[in-house]
Amino acid sequence: MMKMKLFRPTNIAEKLMDARAANASLMQEINSCISRPSSVNDFDLELLATASIFHLDTIKETCIDYRLRFLDLKYFKNDLPQEAFDKIAALETTHSTQLSGFKVMAPSKLFRLKNTDDPLLFVPIGNDYFYLIHQWGDDLSPFRKALMWPFKNIWNLLITLLGVSWIATSLTPMAIFSQTTSWSTFWMVYFFIFKAIAAVVLYAGFATGKNFNPAIWNSKYNKA
Repeated sequence: MMKMKLFRPTNIAEKLMDARAANASLMQEINSCISRPSSVNDFDLELLATASIFHLDTIKETCIDYRLRFLDLKYFKNDLPQEAFDKIAALETTHSTQLSGFKVMAPSKLFRLKNTDDPLLFVPIGNDYFYLIHQWGDDLSPFRKALMWPFKNIWNLLITLLGVSWIATSLTPMAIFSQTTSWSTFWMVYFFIFKAIAAVVLYAGFATGKNFNPAIWNSKYNKA
């Protein structure tokens, strides 16, 4: 039972709430009031569900952790489910307004390919706050955060390459390189393997135009 719970799919909306809850000052600001002198949507804040309100900083943090994008709806290549349209219509009726400025938070591939991996539909309510309208599709892999950890920054990638190189070196028969096993032989092989793996990763990264998570979370370009 513990193993099944540990590896259950990742619900990104729940992770957003966890990230928001970790910041007490944001929660206090949400619970008190939201001043929005230039909001694009005319909401009655008293009628909004506080649990569905997220600051841009929280959205950015979660996007970086899970390598997600947060882009305008026009870049989203999938179709919105009928439930999303129903919720939009209900909000417009409740608040006597017409919503605009929709944003979608989802993996990069959903902005290029037909797929369903836990997209979230938001609408801005002012002062870098966004209201979560609807979540649909399948939950993310429970391993996604760990798998995307190396791409958060150059140091994470370096640590990953060092670790992978250590494992590869440990599995390599030292007899291939030397008749006697010694630490000097190990480090020589380790350095060689590290350079080889790093070269492949860097070449693949440059060839495909990949970038680190903080640089792509709100980028509309495919090669990122």
